[in-house]
Amino acid sequence: MLVLSRKKNETIIIDDQITVTIVEIRGDKVKLGIEAPPSVSVDRREVWEAKRRNSSPNHPVNPSNPIGPEPRGSY
Repeated sequence: MLVLSRKKNETIIIDDQITVTIVEIRGDKVKLGIEAPPSVSVDRREVWEAKRRNSSPNHPVNPSNPIGPEPRGSY
């Protein structure tokens, strides 16, 4: 997992087609603005898990299992 530090109104570009902007930081919550092509699905993890549970009962989702490897550090 790549870990990046960003401030309010700063942006991250993913694969030249997805833009993630820090819209607001309040306490321990961060609001993100995400721009992506219609062909890219963007969901909160709990929504993604529910969709996956409902569409594929043979592939259970284990929320304690991380999506990727440990973070590489902060940049």
